[in-house]
This record gives sequence, C-alpha cells and structure tokens, in this order.
Amino acid sequence: MLSTRKSPLKVALGMSGGVDSSVCAHLLIEQGYDVTGVYLECWRAPGCRSEEDRKDALRVALELRIPFQVLDFKQAYKDKVVEYFFKEYEAGLTPNPDVMCNKEIKFGLFYEWAMAYDFDFVATGHYAQVLRINEAGKDRHYLQAAVDDHKDQTYFLYRVTEDHIAHTLFPIGHLTKPQVRIEAEKCGLHVATKKDSVGICFIGDINVHNFLKERLGEKSGDVVDTKGNVIGSHKGLWFYTIGQRHGFTLEASALIKESDGKIVNKHIIPPFYVIKKRADKNQLMVGFGAETYQDNFTVRDLHFINGEVSSLENCLVRIRHTGKLIEGSFNAKTNRVLLKEAIQGIAEGQSVVFYQEKNEYLCCLGGGVVSSLE
Repeated sequence: MLSTRKSPLKVALGMSGGVDSSVCAHLLIEQGYDVTGVYLECWRAPGCRSEEDRKDALRVALELRIPFQVLDFKQAYKDKVVEYFFKEYEAGLTPNPDVMCNKEIKFGLFYEWAMAYDFDFVATGHYAQVLRINEAGKDRHYLQAAVDDHKDQTYFLYRVTEDHIAHTLFPIGHLTKPQVRIEAEKCGLHVATKKDSVGICFIGDINVHNFLKERLGEKSGDVVDTKGNVIGSHKGLWFYTIGQRHGFTLEASALIKESDGKIVNKHIIPPFYVIKKRADKNQLMVGFGAETYQDNFTVRDLHFINGEVSSLENCLVRIRHTGKLIEGSFNAKTNRVLLKEAIQGIAEGQSVVFYQEKNEYLCCLGGGVVSSLE
C-alpha cells in the first residue's frame, strides 16, 4: 500500500531479533516505507534470550540502516500478561498468554505508542494477512489467514479490532517459513538460520511446570473418576491440562472393579486422561479415551473483529494454534458452539476462534474463551 504523497509512509516495525521480523524490515524498505525498528522489552529473567534477541534486532537495524529504539514494557507485561497467566491457572483454567500479549502489548501499548508518534502503520512478523475490500462504497479490513497453514498466527490475533488491521502491515503473511529463510539468506541477514522462538510470548521456551511451581507451589488433591469415586491424587490442578494422561497418581486398589462377580485385572485397564478440573473441590477428574471427546461447549468474553454477529450457522472453529479447523456453528443467544465432529483436549479458559471465507479468502472473525463444557 504505497502512498502517492512525496514523503514515504512511516512504519513502526516490532523487531524481535528473529528471522521473521528481520525479513519484514528488508521487505518494507524494498517497498519504499520509512521504517523504524522497535524492540519491545517485556521480560528479563535468568536463562531467557532477551539480551541476545535485543542485540540481534539492533544488528539487523544497523545492517539495514534504519532507526532503532527500545520500548520498556516489562512492568506492563508482568501486570497484564504474566499475572493473568498465573491467575487463570490457579482458578483451574487453561489460559493463552500469547493472545493476551497481542491484545495488551503488541496491539495495545506498542500500537498506541506508534499512533501517538504519527506512524502510519505498525508492522509485525506475524504470519497473517490483511484483506482490504470495498463494500458498499466503504473500505473494509479483514484479518486473513497466512499462506503457510502451519505457521498461521491469526488464532493469536483474534482480539484485534478492524481499526488495528487498517493500520497494520504483515509483510511475510504471503510467504511460507522456508521462503522467509531463503529471503533472509539472499539479503545476507545474519539471523537467516536462527532458530524460531518457542514457548510463551517474550518469555520463551521455559519449563511451564517449574514456572507455575515457583509461583503457586503445590496443592495436593483427589483424582476422581466420572462418577466421583476417588481413585488417586494430584499435586496441584495448575500442573495439568485437559487430555493429559500422566503426572497424577492412581491407587491400584481403587482401579480393581468387579464385573459379573469377577475381578478385573488392573494391568489391562485402559489409560486415564484428564477430562475436567474442579477448582472448587480441588479435584482432577479423569476418564477413558471416549470420555475425553467433546462436540459442544459455551464461550464467554466474545470479541468479533468486524462487529458483533447474531450467530454463525456455518463457520470453521479452531481450538488451539495450528489445530484442525472444524466445521461448526455458534449461537449468540446461548453462547454455545456446536462442532460437527467431537475432538479431544477442549479446556475451560482456552481460546476458541471462528473463521469464514470472505471473497474466497479464509478470514478470522474473532472468538472467545471456553466457559463450560457442560
């Protein structure tokens, strides 16, 4: 989107020090934008890569000869993202900190800073696209899925607004990850082969169990079956996720059941999976494989990018990042989602995101948070 005005459009590019945002800088410069690289400092702790990433971001900015600055969002990140993470887990829920990070930091504080300093756009290295179409004489902006299905990050972006999208560039959304690395090598970026960051946004690849234990400690409780029978113990609800089949202790004596007067051999009992966390009773409910499947649930905290919807009779539903897109529907009166096929691993507190085709392009409509599986 190049302007006809003499001065180039100003872009504040979030630079993480990785290959994706570095290639974004290169592509934006090629397209004639006036680019400023911005490193968002959100987390500093022993073992994290923040210092290395900051140096890599600065080096790329120097190589490309663009202005560079650092924004200190550490306290805001702790207050708005990390505390949310702990609070949700403590309540027996399964939060998504990356969704909250995009809402509060990247498209919250960073976006607001860029607009306050008269930038025309913000840009990020997210694998996403912006679909701009004219509807009834009005330009509309939709969050379009990336070309690379495996890397698509629209799931994490479902809480942005149309105004955000209208002032955002996703320079690599039309590329696959291998193409991004090839582009980085072609223009000589030193991060061309740098490993992708994984784990929690800005924190990285941490041991989540230890991270939770340091803050929340342990709180032992009962493991129960679907009938409420106590069959074992757990060390704290926050250590377990829906669908998990290990980490809790089962009592062998409780698993030996009578059937037609005969004792069932405990060694042939199928594995148990976590199917629910009862925070009010500090109980971890487990069941067999078939009991872990769910085809309907209710949602809360709904947000739709392009305005509220009355219902979605035919849509695609995604329960987790890169998770399968499943045909389903959403009833706005009951806030209930119905799936055409049952799946495993749906957890209360988890983000559920809706998609539909718009002019033959797959677009993210928005989403909410799983409130109940009943």
